Amino acid sequence: MLIPCKYARSHNYSTILRDPLRQRSKEDHFQDSPYLSLSLCLPPDPLPPNALLSLSPAPPRLACHSACLRRRGVAMALDSPDSLMTLSIEYCLRNLEGTLCYLLDNETLRLHPDVFLPSEICDKLVNAYMELVHADHNFELHQSFFLLFSDPRSTRLTRVQLREDTVLDQDLEAIGSQDLIELHLTNCEKLTSKSLQTLGSFRHTLVSLSLFGCSNLFYEEENPGGYENDDRLVNPSRQVLVKDFTFQGFSRLRLLNLGRLAEGVDVETLLRPLSSLTSLDLSGIKLCKATFLTQWKDRLSSLVLYNMDLSEEHIQTIAELIQLRHLDISRDRLLSYYKFKVTRKVLSIIVQSLVNLVSLDISGHVMLENCAVPQIEEAMGRPSMEPSKSSICPLQALKRPLQFLGLFDTTLCNQTHIPAYKVTGAKNEDQILNAIEAYTEYRPEIASRAINHLFDIARIQHCSQLLRALQLVIAALRCHKYDKSIQVTGSAALFYLTNTEYRAEQSVKLRRQVIQVVLNGMESYQEVTVQRNCCLTLCNFTIPDELEFQYRRVNELLLSILNQSRQDDSIQRIAVHLCNALVCQVDNDHKEAVGKMGFVTTMLKLIQKKLVDKMCDQVMEYSWSALWNITDETPDNCDMFLNYSGMKLFLECLKEFPDKQELHRNMLGLLGNVAEVRCLRPQLLTPQFITVFSNLLDSKADGIEVSYNACGVLSHIMFDGPQAWTMEEPLREQVMDRMWAAIQSWDVTSKRNINYRSFEPILRLLPQELAPVSQHWATWALYNLISVYPEKYCPLLKKEGGIVLLQKVLELGKSRQETKEMARMVVDQCSNFREDHMDTTR
Repeated sequence: MLIPCKYARSHNYSTILRDPLRQRSKEDHFQDSPYLSLSLCLPPDPLPPNALLSLSPAPPRLACHSACLRRRGVAMALDSPDSLMTLSIEYCLRNLEGTLCYLLDNETLRLHPDVFLPSEICDKLVNAYMELVHADHNFELHQSFFLLFSDPRSTRLTRVQLREDTVLDQDLEAIGSQDLIELHLTNCEKLTSKSLQTLGSFRHTLVSLSLFGCSNLFYEEENPGGYENDDRLVNPSRQVLVKDFTFQGFSRLRLLNLGRLAEGVDVETLLRPLSSLTSLDLSGIKLCKATFLTQWKDRLSSLVLYNMDLSEEHIQTIAELIQLRHLDISRDRLLSYYKFKVTRKVLSIIVQSLVNLVSLDISGHVMLENCAVPQIEEAMGRPSMEPSKSSICPLQALKRPLQFLGLFDTTLCNQTHIPAYKVTGAKNEDQILNAIEAYTEYRPEIASRAINHLFDIARIQHCSQLLRALQLVIAALRCHKYDKSIQVTGSAALFYLTNTEYRAEQSVKLRRQVIQVVLNGMESYQEVTVQRNCCLTLCNFTIPDELEFQYRRVNELLLSILNQSRQDDSIQRIAVHLCNALVCQVDNDHKEAVGKMGFVTTMLKLIQKKLVDKMCDQVMEYSWSALWNITDETPDNCDMFLNYSGMKLFLECLKEFPDKQELHRNMLGLLGNVAEVRCLRPQLLTPQFITVFSNLLDSKADGIEVSYNACGVLSHIMFDGPQAWTMEEPLREQVMDRMWAAIQSWDVTSKRNINYRSFEPILRLLPQELAPVSQHWATWALYNLISVYPEKYCPLLKKEGGIVLLQKVLELGKSRQETKEMARMVVDQCSNFREDHMDTTR
């Protein structure tokens, strides 16, 4: 259940009543909580990604992924400020024309002639630029950015990471004169065979190259010279594989990643010229024969064959690569076409042949034979990493524990004694976090399943490594903005990892990172489950305070959701609730800005739709509550409400739902805001509206609230004097009599469902003699509030000069005696109140 109200201003919206753990039917599985099942989270068509390798003695994928985390800005020291270099780089990128560059012909960026940038700065500029392009929706993509690095006399690049389809052939060509040592291209699907020529320009210097997911790089047009004839293309070109490219001349190349290489490329011919390889990644590539790998048997230290359909011949070849320190023969267990099984014999061959092995990944394999020690023979005592005690028989032959062992999606991860310092699996939190860390960047289909396991831990148990878990989920969401599986599981995990139970452990910086990736997900992936999970996660934050740094953006996204033609009811409810919370405790400038975004009209459209459906649900009540908040002391928004048939909807709702007390309270509260605007009051001064307001004076709905708000509307109208009352019916005096009777019927000790940030609209009714009843209503309101909530409202009344105005009421001759008595009691109570130092701005 969510809590609607105008007085949302008085509620802490970081705590919402909900029961996300209740039992659900299949139909409402996702209704109020991002509750996932594995089958709903898995991608329909898993891709075979993989990880870049490292020469570090640490397990390559983990070492690489730590670097990936750093590149994605997930700092290990969460509370430490960004370095001066980081801040300077970002400032320059956001202000290129004002710092490093000028515009040539009003369109092309050029470096100032007196600027020289060393590789330490250039590398950071390019890599940070790519991060901003993918992570910051406000960052402007510069078509000529890479031309800034075209001249090695003024800029030096050595290590560059480029990714996704924002990278074009001309971008790579622009830096073709640089002496690159390391070039990582990830999922750059818009790169074509033209970029192979550019790669050739780096052949004398490249040491590390990744072409992961660059699926079109080895394709060219077969007939680029086709011509048009009678509106028809004659001999149209088609894409064919490049036949003549090899790595001839890449004499320094040591690390190569060809993951997801285009099908049909002759890998053996392509790689034959490379004599010095130490690390090779052939993930997702079909190799009928792998014997050519033995040409590097004395050098190759790392080999990744993820999602390769292995055979006994492949295993025999691998066994000859005696210098291997890292071997990855893992697979995605959901791909059913793999026939090869990792048996006890196969695992024994690998362990006994590769004596230098420190890292092994066999994740996803179904073991044909039982590789585990029978439980009755298992070593006693606490879990041990000693190979001799290993619960996995073939690993007992190890001379020392492995640094890394991948067992995700295998039964072996559940064993007691595993001889490895880091293990991926699903047995416990540590294994799950290791899996997310190892597989996020290049294997989203595996990482999403690992995040799903983390979700279960955070939801059902307790996450003991909260900061690490948040870092890893944030990194996954940043890396895969358009991957449905990652976005669904990641946003669901964030919902539980950011709730009240874990809040004390989270820094402001970390919580802001969560908000940013949640908004990125809402913006990039228009899918019901993702949007619902993201909206629910935002509800875990203190609103509007924690969202204020992204205030405009979050409002735009929520309004976009609410304006969609086909809406999910639960998303609509949560989005309206968030909109209400965002405008309930902000200054008037924020409210006016949101009003101009279409907030008022969006809420009125929702109300109109609910009227058509004859349904007064939470969305209807929240919408009126949100309008109440956004019109508070904002005349422009009040005017917009009137101009877009707000009063018509008010009358229709009153007629259609005569017994909905909260609805009536919200609507009357909103009209009280409209009545506070002097220039708009004439639009309320019609026989129809005055009769409705007068009748609501007798309402007992929601205690005194409806009657109180109706009297407030009339009090402001009466304040304009008898000359403004141009109607014959009802008579002004009759309405005032009914107002007096209503006020006298109220209990002055009534507790209120309202929160005043300012008394200014009430105080302006005090020093006047045109409408004594208005003066009395204002005095009663103050007396009620300072009597029931003295700690909050006595200081506020003093601060805004209310005591002086009440003393003037005592001096006015036309003020009624009961009004003066009440005013005197307010003054006395505030004088006797011992004021503590407190913040009264909210």
